[in-house]
Amino acid sequence: MSKKTTIYDIAKALNVTAATVSRALNNNPRISEATRQLVLKTAKKMNYKQNQLAVALKSGKSKNVGVIVPYIDRSFFSTIIRGIEEELNPQGYHVIICQTLEDGKKESDTVQNLLNAQVDGILISITRQTKNLDHFQQVLNKNIPLIFFDRKTNMKGVSSVTVDDYQGAYMATMHLIDQGCSKIAHLTVDRNLEIYENRFRGYKQALIDKGFHFEPDYVVALKSDIEAGKDAAKKLMDLSHPPDAIFSASDFGALGAITYLKSIGRQIPSDFRVVGFSNEPFTQFMELPISSVDQCPILMGKTAAQVFLEQIDSKEIHIEKKVVLKPTLNIRKSSSTLTVEVQTSNPQSTN
Repeated sequence: MSKKTTIYDIAKALNVTAATVSRALNNNPRISEATRQLVLKTAKKMNYKQNQLAVALKSGKSKNVGVIVPYIDRSFFSTIIRGIEEELNPQGYHVIICQTLEDGKKESDTVQNLLNAQVDGILISITRQTKNLDHFQQVLNKNIPLIFFDRKTNMKGVSSVTVDDYQGAYMATMHLIDQGCSKIAHLTVDRNLEIYENRFRGYKQALIDKGFHFEPDYVVALKSDIEAGKDAAKKLMDLSHPPDAIFSASDFGALGAITYLKSIGRQIPSDFRVVGFSNEPFTQFMELPISSVDQCPILMGKTAAQVFLEQIDSKEIHIEKKVVLKPTLNIRKSSSTLTVEVQTSNPQSTN
């Protein structure tokens, strides 16, 4: 293995001190531009690589940001990561991507590992198991920016970027009512998470506002996957008075429900209508495209990154900024013979 070039090797080659080389590499104003350029040219020629950890320890900035999501392989979260990187990379930041797989302990351990790696900030979508917030408090105690996105818990001094889940669910349910549906079921996920509770509340309020009776048997909890959607739809259709529409808090649940409904001969959308939530890519490209509420993942990622940049550039790290993005309802063939896209207003934020 070839020996790594050090600042001492560069100093020897140029017949200057190691301190001069170090200052030149770190843009110290005490070094002339001619000397700096000579050092940089020689360092490149000798294939010198700076020790980033040493630079981080010296400057107090690693230029690394941790991003934690429940699942990397979900399009929604991977698109958020893309938005974060598109915003942070031009500013010289590198993103360290981690996933928790909905494991609360893994989330806590991951936060600790990122702190040990001297990250400049942590952006996170919490797990369904997150109850204890001690690991988040550790981040705040170290004066490191912490930003929640999509899934959050309320903590003093922590910013968040979310979509208006309540409004998205309200819009979806109102759409089904406008299509003539009167017995609308709801597939929920884990209502201990604020996003799913808000989607349930939006669904229920739309029914109340239109004068419909809320039927608890029409609300079925499930995991956010296709098989669970099939099982939930079967349970609903086995009721003595089955529903004529489903609003699912998950696109995967909606897909499972549609699969089951078609297997028992239901015609969609002529005698049954379905709307999902998240606007996963598959919803657009199926033989029967699925109506879905868009959570604006690119914008969510970019906005979360912008909130981080505002905080890292501020003397006040623990800024409590709440950004709520307005959802869009994409109407497709699973709920209507007329397909349109209902646009909403711009993002809102509160400090």
